[in-house]
Amino acid sequence: MKKLRVMLATGCAVAMVGSFALFGCSSNEAAEEQPASNQAAEQTAAEPTEQVELQVFAANSLKKAMPEAMALYTEAHPEVTFADAQYLSSGDLNAELEGGAYADILISASKAKMQDAIDADLADGDTMSTMFMNDLVIVAAEGSELAEQYGADQNFTLEQAGSGDYTVAIGDDSVPAGNYANQALSTIGSFNAADGKTGADTNGKAGDADGYADTPLAGKVNLQAKVGDVAAQVSSGSVDLGFVYTSDVYSNDGLVVIGVVPADTHKDIVYPGAVTTQSEHVDAAKAFMEWCATDPAAIAVWQEWGFALA
Repeated sequence: MKKLRVMLATGCAVAMVGSFALFGCSSNEAAEEQPASNQAAEQTAAEPTEQVELQVFAANSLKKAMPEAMALYTEAHPEVTFADAQYLSSGDLNAELEGGAYADILISASKAKMQDAIDADLADGDTMSTMFMNDLVIVAAEGSELAEQYGADQNFTLEQAGSGDYTVAIGDDSVPAGNYANQALSTIGSFNAADGKTGADTNGKAGDADGYADTPLAGKVNLQAKVGDVAAQVSSGSVDLGFVYTSDVYSNDGLVVIGVVPADTHKDIVYPGAVTTQSEHVDAAKAFMEWCATDPAAIAVWQEWGFALA
């Protein structure tokens, strides 16, 4: 281009001085216009992006991983910040929304609880996606006899857990981890579901009845309203063992996995997420959920805390 401009200028000078002068004027005008154009572009780029604050309602088992993920997201997207996230059992999260609490994103530890939220017009079913997966494990307190005996090989069985030889902490009907545990226990006759079904076919709920009555676990079960409380009961030595998610072992001190519950004895443990129907920042909420499932930095956080991507 530079050589072409030299040739053109030389030709104009030789052939017609007036034309060269005119060409020079045009060039000067263009040069004068360019800085103005650049200045406008710079002004546009400098305009601040609209700030958005997202409110996340998430299952208790995400209380360690989610804050790390949110901090990373804000670092990469300064225009998006987060209000104090709420971490409760999936049933309690739905109850909060039903009571008028505001949230942009709901992440449940149960498909059934998420479906309840969609049916109640609390979450937008069109935005729902399965975000994470988890495993159900049997844990004992660090330093306990069970931990010393079974912690290395993790070969403590479901049948042993439901034998009645040990006291057990389990989440109550509102806690998905408890539902999954009861589904598994029903396959060996250690839990009676209110719906009369067993394994993955049951919802794992006792309803108003004592689901452990007339089973080997009668009088042996300590029910808790949160899976975190189950972990605390175990780590404190209040019970011999408990049923929690793999991720709970990473986020609660003093637990040792002594056995893994067979996956075919309960429903798949998945975490569906959805934008709430009341969200005022739908696009930003969708973008964050997409980032959670695809960004390498986010994936590293979930893996660090014991979650697998769906």
